[in-house]
Amino acid sequence: MREYLDTAVSAAMAAGALQRERLWLVHDIAFKGECDLVTEVDRGCEELIVAAIQVRYPDHDILAEENVYTPRNSSYRWVIDPLDGTTNYAHGFPWFAVSIALEIDGVVRAGVVFHTMMNELFTAVRGEGAFLNGERIHVSSRTPLKSALLATGFPYDKSSDNENNFANFERFQMGSRAVRRAGSAALDLACVAAGRFDGFWECKLKPWDVAAGMLLVEEAGGRVTNHGGGPYSIRHHRILASNGLIHDEMTAMLGVEGNSYLP
Repeated sequence: MREYLDTAVSAAMAAGALQRERLWLVHDIAFKGECDLVTEVDRGCEELIVAAIQVRYPDHDILAEENVYTPRNSSYRWVIDPLDGTTNYAHGFPWFAVSIALEIDGVVRAGVVFHTMMNELFTAVRGEGAFLNGERIHVSSRTPLKSALLATGFPYDKSSDNENNFANFERFQMGSRAVRRAGSAALDLACVAAGRFDGFWECKLKPWDVAAGMLLVEEAGGRVTNHGGGPYSIRHHRILASNGLIHDEMTAMLGVEGNSYLP
């Protein structure tokens, strides 16, 4: 497993170098939806990452944000977000990351989140703990919910779909110490793993947004479920991650929403 993690780390850091190099330049911005941006850096980073993986593991499957790759029916699948926080990046706001995870037989076994501008490398292998720049990390011990710092985000179709997370945001803003919305789910989850945030919830995320971060939280001693507190997988529509101590309070605040699968 260490070989796979090393591949992910090397690819993530190469993509991060490209992100730093081009951050302050004028970008070629396109739209995948009304508010969903993609830049030439997203595409360039994905090309770097996929090439690094395919040269070593040509038979592995790839699931990535910007392109569709030919299925190889492998039990190994790499789940890649080459630039999580594209809107931040396009505006020059330095809060974005590279996220790479490896699934084996449908279970996420290794994950990397590289916080590019802070040079923070979050890594995890299932069963071996979570680390930040080589030092073991743990979720916080903060409780109750009213003392917690939380994170969330809003879907791109927030203006046209009633499931826009606004009501949940208001409830948690009133019921916790504060809620932050920084624009990168991968980093939000990494910060839960590192004890910086005490909890995180969101809806309508894609597998590449959460795969590595979910593993980081679990390996740091936290808990990851759906909004109703049930089992979670990266194809579920709604995610809830916490230090575990405030999890039941968060599920109560969210109500009884269960899993909803992405198409």
